[in-house]
Amino acid sequence: MRETKKEELGTWDSAEAARAATWFSHVTVPWWVAGGRALDLFLNETSRVHSDLDVGVLRRDIGSVLAALPGWEYFEASDGALTRLSVGALPRVHVHSMWCRPAGTMRWVLEIMLDESDGDFWLFRRERSIRRPLSMLTRSSASQIRYLAPEIQLLYKAKTVRPIDQADFERVAPRLDSAARSWLRDSLARTSPGHSWLTVLTKSDWMSA
Repeated sequence: MRETKKEELGTWDSAEAARAATWFSHVTVPWWVAGGRALDLFLNETSRVHSDLDVGVLRRDIGSVLAALPGWEYFEASDGALTRLSVGALPRVHVHSMWCRPAGTMRWVLEIMLDESDGDFWLFRRERSIRRPLSMLTRSSASQIRYLAPEIQLLYKAKTVRPIDQADFERVAPRLDSAARSWLRDSLARTSPGHSWLTVLTKSDWMSA
C-alpha cells in the first residue's frame, strides 16, 4: 500500500510546543509533546522546521482529553485515511493517531498520539513486552513542558527510518545518558535485531556528551 503523505490529506499549521500548553491547560490527565519537537525540547534547540505538532496521551485517558477540548473536530487517522469522530465517541482500538483542528477551520494544528498502558506502566504498542514505568515516560523542559523521553521517541522513529529520523538519531543519541542508551539498544535488539542504529548504540567507547 502506498504511504499517504500528510499534505495529501490537508494543510497543516506548524504550531509551536507552547501552543499545546495553552490548548491543554484544562486537561487534568498526563499529556506530553511527542515527535521531533520532543527531541528539540530534550536538546533545548530547534533542529528544523516541523510540519506539525504531536502530543501524546494514554489511550485510557483520551475521553478526558476530548471532554476538556470542546469546540474541536477530531479525525481518526489510519491506513492513509481520515474518519471523523462523532461527538462523544472514542477512537477505535486499532487507531493510534488523531488529527485535530478547531471547529469551523480547515487547517490541521494538532496530532494526538495514543499510547498504551497497563497500570503504572507504559507499553510499546509494537511489542507489548517492552514497557516502562509511567514515571519514566516523560521529561520536563526548561519551560516546564512535558515531552516524551528521547529514547522512547527514537524507538518509535526506528520503524521506518526517513532522512529526518536518521538526522534525529545522529544528533540525539550521543546526548543520551547510559541508562537511556542501554534501554534503546535493548529494545531495538528485540524489535529490529538487524537495525543499523544498533551498531552505533553498542560502541563500547561511546561516551555521552
